[in-house]
Amino acid sequence: MASRRNTTPIRDAIDRAVLEALDADSRMTILAISHRTGLARGTVQARLERYERENALRDHSVRIDPTALGLGISAHVAAELDQHRIDVAVEGLRAIPEIVECLAPAGETDLLCRVVARDPDDLYRVSEEIRLCPGILRTRTSMFLRQPIPYRMNQLLATITD
Repeated sequence: MASRRNTTPIRDAIDRAVLEALDADSRMTILAISHRTGLARGTVQARLERYERENALRDHSVRIDPTALGLGISAHVAAELDQHRIDVAVEGLRAIPEIVECLAPAGETDLLCRVVARDPDDLYRVSEEIRLCPGILRTRTSMFLRQPIPYRMNQLLATITD
């Protein structure tokens, strides 16, 4: 088995403190992070620049709640692909704005798309757009009823050791 390089941005207690501050409020300024953590502004700036270089931070747009845009329905659409047309299928999926995330899991499902929609009829429309993409053989849609645990990182950050 090939060795994997360690790509974790947490290398020490300083990283943990900066990332915990950002997780609490991703809009926090460098000065605010400096005050919250007791670190020098230059240290915070250098760490943030490294996180950017290493693509360790998610885009700020993940903070937008789709319901604020009138998109109160959230679902996963599992897609089975023609294995010879994966690239064209992914390119077709990129054109559907209601797909907010797409993952390639291990197992029977080739792609798992997280989608948002206005209502059940709109979800049907989005699911059909996905099904009709070139290279998609069939889909299965599962609508989410509620979110008992929202996206979070704070507990995970607390478990990372130096």
